[in-house]
Formats: sequence, structure tokens, C-alpha cells
Amino acid sequence: MSQPQLIRVMIVDDHPLAQAGARHFLNALSDMELVGEASGGHEALELCARVQPHVVLMDVAMPELDGVATTQILKGRYPEVKVLMLTSFSEGDLVQRAMKAGASGFLLKNATGLELAGAIRAAYAGRTVMAPEATDALVQAVRHTSADLTEREREVLALMAEGLSNAQIAERLVVSSATVKFHIGGIFSKLDVSSRAEAIALAYKRKLV
Repeated sequence: MSQPQLIRVMIVDDHPLAQAGARHFLNALSDMELVGEASGGHEALELCARVQPHVVLMDVAMPELDGVATTQILKGRYPEVKVLMLTSFSEGDLVQRAMKAGASGFLLKNATGLELAGAIRAAYAGRTVMAPEATDALVQAVRHTSADLTEREREVLALMAEGLSNAQIAERLVVSSATVKFHIGGIFSKLDVSSRAEAIALAYKRKLV
């Protein structure tokens, strides 16, 4: 019987102590494997090509190339890699930029080991992970109110939260895929987001779904 695949994790952080803490934690987990460590964005991009991680723990505040910019480039080259942003502070604009760059989640560095392990597993499984503080900041950054959403847009948003594709939503609502795409465009515009992950995070926070 073959062994289950280990989750390949890479750390990107310019603080040696933070790297050491994450290294010690990951080495203690039986379902994860630490495959690389980088102290900056440029190094991370080079290392990613060699070690091929499943999940990257990305520090936000780094010199030269910060975590958001690194994530955007990394996701452009390796769209299958999941990126979890880690920071010691949470601001709405920062969270928005991280999610728009393609991050799979946003955690504060004071997260417990259990929370971090759960976030890595969730990101690996394709789910979005948002610390409560990050979700709050994201909500505060949104300029439009949820009252702007039409009834149909709310229905589409609810189905998006269930994980349905555009085609599946179209089939469920008995409309064309083009109509679904139009409604999703309206949702993104009114909630001031640019990805499904952002829209769904706000939907849960505002109890729209």
C-alpha cells in the first residue's frame, strides 16, 4: 500500500527567528514536508522552480520584493501552487492586494500551530483561509454595501460559496453561462473584489450566504 503524499511546504520570510519557528513546527508534522526556505522574494521565485512546493508560507513585509508582489509573480508562473500570506498586522488594503495577487489565504503571525497546520491543509485542498482579523479588515475596506446586490446576484453568490462552477450555476438557475458571468461581474463590482475567494469571504462575513 502506497504512502499518502506529503504536503510540500516552502517558507519565505526575511526574519531568521520566524523561519526557525516555522521550520521546527513543520518538521513535527507527519503529513507535511519542508522542502525549502527563502529569505526574500527573488530567492523564493528561484527556489520555487527547484523544490516545487504545494503550499508557500509567504511573509508580507520583505525588502526589495514584498510578499504581495512575489505572490503575483509566483502565481503567474506556477498557478497550481497555493500561497498563504503571513503578517504581524492586518489592513484592509493589504488583504485586498494579497487576495487579488492570487493568495489562497491570509493569517496573522500570532496564529497558533493548530491554526497554521489547518490553514496549510485547507489551502492544499483548494480552500480559502482567512484569519478573522483579516476578514474584518477586508470588510472595512469594501466601499459598497451588500444591499446593492440584486436577488439574482445573491443567488449566484450563494452557489459560488457552495463551490459550483459557472456552468453548474447556469444549470442550477436554468440560465446561460454568459448570464452567470454577467451576474458575477456585477457581484465583483459591487463588493469591490476581483476573485471568487474575496467574494465568498465577504459573503460569509456579512452572512449573505
